[in-house]
Amino acid sequence: MTELTRPIRRLLGRQPATAAAAGGAVPMERPAREEPRSDPSVTVDIAESDPLLAYLQSAPGPVDLARLELDSPAVRDLRAAGVALVVPLVSQGELIGTLNLGPRLSEQDYSTDDRRLLTTLAAQAAPAIRVAQLVREQAHEAAERERLEQEMRVATLIQQQFLPRNLPALPEWQIAAYYGPARAVGGDFYDFIEMPGGRIGIAVGDVTDKGVPAALVMARTHSILRAEASRSESPGAILARANELLVPEMPARMFVTCLFAILDPATGRIVLANAGHNLPYVRTDAGVTELRATGMPLGLMPGIRYDETEGVIEPGNNVLLYSDGLVEAHDPAREMYGFPRLRDEITAVDDAGSELLDRLLDTLHRFTGPEWEQEDDITLVTLRRAAGVSDSSASSDASAILTAFSIPGEEGNERLAMDRVAAAVDGLGLAPARLERLKTAVSEAAMNAIEYGSQGQADVPVDVTVETTAESIVVRITDRALSGTVPDDAEAPDIERKLEGEQKPRGWGLFLIRNMVDSMDVTTDGDTQTVTLTMAREEHRDG
Repeated sequence: MTELTRPIRRLLGRQPATAAAAGGAVPMERPAREEPRSDPSVTVDIAESDPLLAYLQSAPGPVDLARLELDSPAVRDLRAAGVALVVPLVSQGELIGTLNLGPRLSEQDYSTDDRRLLTTLAAQAAPAIRVAQLVREQAHEAAERERLEQEMRVATLIQQQFLPRNLPALPEWQIAAYYGPARAVGGDFYDFIEMPGGRIGIAVGDVTDKGVPAALVMARTHSILRAEASRSESPGAILARANELLVPEMPARMFVTCLFAILDPATGRIVLANAGHNLPYVRTDAGVTELRATGMPLGLMPGIRYDETEGVIEPGNNVLLYSDGLVEAHDPAREMYGFPRLRDEITAVDDAGSELLDRLLDTLHRFTGPEWEQEDDITLVTLRRAAGVSDSSASSDASAILTAFSIPGEEGNERLAMDRVAAAVDGLGLAPARLERLKTAVSEAAMNAIEYGSQGQADVPVDVTVETTAESIVVRITDRALSGTVPDDAEAPDIERKLEGEQKPRGWGLFLIRNMVDSMDVTTDGDTQTVTLTMAREEHRDG
């Protein structure tokens, strides 16, 4: 309870200063009697069940404790502290504190005028004290919210460290991934793990909860899978060992669904085991199939065995791994998105990489509507093996696809294209100066494709393919040609003539590209336009 005892006692016991200043007689103070000291300012807590609380709530004015007949622990404590009079502080019908006063220094009882003054003072002080209490509570709540927000920011940052920073750059493969938590942190995860022989371990998982508890379990599961993948080349054995380690640590009513696959990029062979997760979809020329494997979720019970299934991702096939946040989303009428709708979307258009992910997310948002509140974490991973893959035993004159990917058609993504092309040709022995020229040409060509082809629209992607032969590197950049073909200025740019207005202000891009690479070709079929850049792996010295 709020205590104002000492200010009140000083006010009531102070002699008028004006009398002394005017030279008037000041009454002599009588020597104080030796009596037990009282301290009415001692804090006394009143329990919710104490009858004094209800009494003070309805009291019309100051309460004389000496005359109060109430079986109350708080009354006994107040009397023991020397409190003689309690003035309730009530604001909007709520008791927010008390004024506790000891006996008067004159040893007289509190008069009617004294009680009237105290009642008036309480009526004015109670609202002010209530405002101060609210301000203090709001400041405390704001500090607590800031602390929680800071903790969530840290948790989000930590969780992001568990997600792959870069996707594998595999020749002849297009790989894309999307992760969208329902809250600041979530329980979904995906991972790519390098394994012996150039193979890649692929994990996709979902913890049965959201928020910080799920994120903690996710982090633990992620670490276990990585550790076990370094000790075993069997997806079933990896999941079985992870289950044994998670069972004693798993919180009540929580478990993890997880799919673990090992892919051999050279042959397309994939071996996977499944711990209660959604089955992957594979799109082929014949339709959409599932890679079937069964097993109990991780963390439920010990001694579980996980069967393995094996298949081959043929050239042109597309694989989708996903969590149930997509299929279990609901529209405003509470209809579920569902597996059939997802299967139809995969069947409808043969999109690859980020194009497929973008289309699925667009379809989801149209289904759920603009007011949708995401119910669960969403994770999507796609693997696309390029069509027409050349056999590794083919002659050295044949071309091989180093990488193929798509970038959203919005400004700034030309640097993403440049960096991924540079990563793909790394290790081919291209001289540093020639590599920088190739990167500049790719950046300029991608910028033109974004500006003219996609018109800056993120949902209109730009496709990039990098091939190599024994003699050269070939980069093809394809856009959707929404605004027609990129202007091709046959005339070499002249800065003076441009300033004079005799040449268009544009025209540097293609001129620069042509002078950065050994050859550049532009082809179009009306719907798409492709800029082909060719750079010899070794510079010709004959001019």
